[in-house]
Amino acid sequence: MTDPLAPLHALAGTGRAHVLAADIGGSFVKLAGAGADALPLARASLPNPAQSWPDFVETLRALADAADPERRLTLALSVAGTIDPDTGASLAANISCITGRSLKRELTVALGRRVDAANDADCFALAEALRGAGRGHRTVFGIILGTGVGGGLIWNGRILEGAGGVSGEWGHGPVLTDLVVAGRTVPAFACGCGQVGCVDASGSARGMERIDAALHPERPVRDSRAIVEAWRFGEADARSTVETWLGRLAGPLALVLNATGASVVPVGGGLSNAPDLLAALDARLRAGILRRSDAPIVRPAELGPEAGLVGAALLGLGAGQD
Repeated sequence: MTDPLAPLHALAGTGRAHVLAADIGGSFVKLAGAGADALPLARASLPNPAQSWPDFVETLRALADAADPERRLTLALSVAGTIDPDTGASLAANISCITGRSLKRELTVALGRRVDAANDADCFALAEALRGAGRGHRTVFGIILGTGVGGGLIWNGRILEGAGGVSGEWGHGPVLTDLVVAGRTVPAFACGCGQVGCVDASGSARGMERIDAALHPERPVRDSRAIVEAWRFGEADARSTVETWLGRLAGPLALVLNATGASVVPVGGGLSNAPDLLAALDARLRAGILRRSDAPIVRPAELGPEAGLVGAALLGLGAGQD
């Protein structure tokens, strides 16, 4: 049987890794040894035992020790959840075993190595600000458009942390109201956070699908990829769906940019794989902000699925936080 940790074992002892970075998702824990430039050198992943703290610790220990058995390197985590900068407490809907725990403090003791941690959207934004589409910009607002809508705000190469670990979360808050389009009502959808009218519930891939169903109830239900493809081919129904979706996103995003002064918006998540869709969002956004710009502001992320690892590695190397 192939050893899933073989790439990390091969890296151990070479002296090439300067930091360990882990991307903690609800299903898998992915860990990489990264160089001084924060770019991954070798990776491995194991299933995340998200309901058991002892098993979660052992999974991290197995991955980290495979790459660095002498435990000299910092391990930095990109976590799908919030981390309160004042108390250190974590909150993660899909990783119940870490909720209420101080990952930095408890894992540093349990693993016998220095551990740092940050929210995954913050790590994505940090990676894109320093190594990706946001290079050269002082204020970067990195956003995720996929199954949900998230974000992270970077200023002068630092993550701006908010009270309770909440910042950059433009996907949540009751900002949208019911909208009538060609005689059909697109409601302010209920959000998983418990509120109604969140951008997350309308601007995500699922949100696009909800808008399509509301505008065209006579059509078979279709997913976001089919909607975008039909929009590309000029289908009238898809065009009305995408135009409505763009409007639900562009207004709140313009408000964020006017409030923060961000000059670039790298986009990750599944919908970022449609550059023409992002170009349409960019055009809407630039028409709605106070600062005039001839250059694109909304840009596809450059680091792809590596962004979480790169952001965590940057964190572990001392970037991103004071």
